[in-house]
Amino acid sequence: MTSSPTSDVFRSSVLGRRLGGNFCGRIHRREFLHQIGGGFTSLALAGMLSRDGAFAAEAGYDNPLAPKQPLLPAKAKSVIFLFMYGGPSHMDTFDYKPKMYPLDGKTIPIKTFGRGGKKNEGRVVGPKWKFKQYGQSGKWVSELFPNVGECVDDIAFIHSMTADSPIHGSAMLMMNSGSLLTGKPSMGSWVNYGLGSLNENLPGYVVMLDKTGGPISGAKNWSSGFMPASYQGVVFRSQGNPILNLENRPGMDRVQQRSLLDFLGDINKSHMKGREHNSDLAARIASYELAFRMQATAPEAIDVDNEPEHVKKLYGMDGSRTDDFARKCILARRLVERGTRFIQIYSGGAHNDDNWDAHGDLVKNHEFHAGNTDKPIAGLLKDLKQRGLLDETLVIWGGEFGRQPTAEYAEGTGRDHNAYGFTTWMAGGGIKGGTSYGETDELGGEAVRDRVQVKNLHATVLQQMGLDPNHLSYFYGGLDQKLVGVEGADPIKEIIA
Repeated sequence: MTSSPTSDVFRSSVLGRRLGGNFCGRIHRREFLHQIGGGFTSLALAGMLSRDGAFAAEAGYDNPLAPKQPLLPAKAKSVIFLFMYGGPSHMDTFDYKPKMYPLDGKTIPIKTFGRGGKKNEGRVVGPKWKFKQYGQSGKWVSELFPNVGECVDDIAFIHSMTADSPIHGSAMLMMNSGSLLTGKPSMGSWVNYGLGSLNENLPGYVVMLDKTGGPISGAKNWSSGFMPASYQGVVFRSQGNPILNLENRPGMDRVQQRSLLDFLGDINKSHMKGREHNSDLAARIASYELAFRMQATAPEAIDVDNEPEHVKKLYGMDGSRTDDFARKCILARRLVERGTRFIQIYSGGAHNDDNWDAHGDLVKNHEFHAGNTDKPIAGLLKDLKQRGLLDETLVIWGGEFGRQPTAEYAEGTGRDHNAYGFTTWMAGGGIKGGTSYGETDELGGEAVRDRVQVKNLHATVLQQMGLDPNHLSYFYGGLDQKLVGVEGADPIKEIIA
C-alpha cells in the first residue's frame, strides 16, 4: 500500500495507541494479536466512508462492502424472507394431522411448554380447516392457503423445525440472528457481509414492516450487531417515499446538494482522523452518499404502480385486503432484479390482534392473516419462476415458532406457543421442490423425526448463497463469531437439489 499523509496519520494514531500505554484499556489481547496477524479491522471499516471509494482510495483503506471470497458454488443470489410474525399454527396450515380431528374438545395427557408454562394435559383443538392434496407431490395443504397450494412442487416443507425459546422476543432474535440474546448480527447482515452489494445505489438489505407496525424488539431483528452499521437492514415503505426524510428541503437542487455533501465530506474526513475504529460514525457518514444516490434510484425501484395489470392481478394488488402485502411482494421482486441481496417482509405487527399470535380466536386470527398473504405469496413464487428468477432467489416462509395442539385457556380455540416442532418452508435458490422433510408427532406437539434447529436453517441459507456457514466468521470479543454459532451447524442436505 502506497504511503500517504492520511495513512501515515492512521498508522501513527491507531497503531501507536494500541502498542502504547493504553493497550490494555483499548483492546483485548487476543483481538490485538489477531489484528496484527490478519490486518487491522479498523483499516477495513474506514472504507465505508464512501461507497464510491473516493475517500477509501485516498486513505488506502479496503471497502468492507466488497464481497468476501465465497467458498462454495452459489445456487442463489438473493433471499426473500416472508416472516409470519407471531407464530402461525403448523397443524392448521401445512402440517396435516388427520388424527386430531376426532380428538377435538377432548382433554388428554400431553406435555406442553409455552407462554402459559409447563403443562401435563390439555384440551385438544382440532384443525379448523380442511386439507387438500396439491401438485404432483400430493402435498396436503390447508384451505387457508389455496394459492400457495398450487406452488407446492416448487417448495420444500420442513416440518421438524425447533427453536430454543417459546417467548416472542427471544425467539424472534433467534430466528433472525441465531441467538436468544441481543447484540448479534442478523442473517441479512451476515449475507451482506459475506457477499457484498450488487447495486451500490440501493441497500443490500431491506426490511418491509407490516402496515400496523414492527415486531417486538423492533430494529434488533435487523441489526448488524457487532459488525459495522453499514450491514444493518434498511426499512423500506412500499408506497410513497421508500425511506422517510429522503427528499431534499424545498429549493435545494442536486447540484447544490452535491456541493454541500462534498463540503461535509472534507469536514468528515478530518473528523475521522483518530476515530477510524468507530464503525457507527463511519456508517453515518457513508449514509449521506448512499442517500444521495438513492434519491435518484429508489423511487424508480419502488414504482410498483406502473407494473402491468396482469402482474398486479397475479399478486392481488387490486385495492382489496391483499393489496398491501402484494405491493411488498412486488417490490421484493423488483429489488431482487436490481441486485438487493436480502429482503425481509413482515406479516404481523406489534399487537396480538395484528399478528399471527392466536391465543384467543384461532379462526378469526388465521383467516385474516392467511387471507391477506396467500395470493401475494403465490404470486411472488409464480412471477419469479416465469421470469427465470426463482432458480437464483431463495424464498423462505415461517414464523419464530409454531402453536400447540391444545387450547391455552379453558374455553376458546386459541393455541399457545410451541418451539418443540413447527413448519418452515423454502423455495427456489437450488432447493428441491415438492419435498417434505421431518415430522412432528401425530398431534403436532413436537418434532419426532429428522429434528432440525434454526441454525440448520441458517446454514442452509448461507450455503445456497455460496458461503460456507462453518467458515464465514467475524472476529469479535476474542472469537471468530458465526451466524451458526462458534460450534457450527450443518445445512439440511435433504432439501437441497
